[in-house]
Amino acid sequence: MKLVRDRIPEIIIEDGCTPIYHIAEIPELKRELYNKVIEELNEFREDPCLEEASDILEVIYTLFEAYELDFFEISSAGIKKNALIGAFHRGIILEKINV
Repeated sequence: MKLVRDRIPEIIIEDGCTPIYHIAEIPELKRELYNKVIEELNEFREDPCLEEASDILEVIYTLFEAYELDFFEISSAGIKKNALIGAFHRGIILEKINV
């Protein structure tokens, strides 16, 4: 059992088979989206290409929707945070903090 794209049952039927599936309620959907993010990240690690990157984004967008978060508000918050403390572009690895 795993979360699949919306048209997969239709495609299975077009191929002459019968899919057994259900529509997830929000708690199950959230749980399965977390699992799907991990699955898609692993696939991207194995094959870092546009298709795999787009799969990650689609799952993330749907996860945001499940939590009723607006993508543009998230982007705006990210821009503000980047201005304050930066992004991850430089690849800085903090090893420790001496006090």
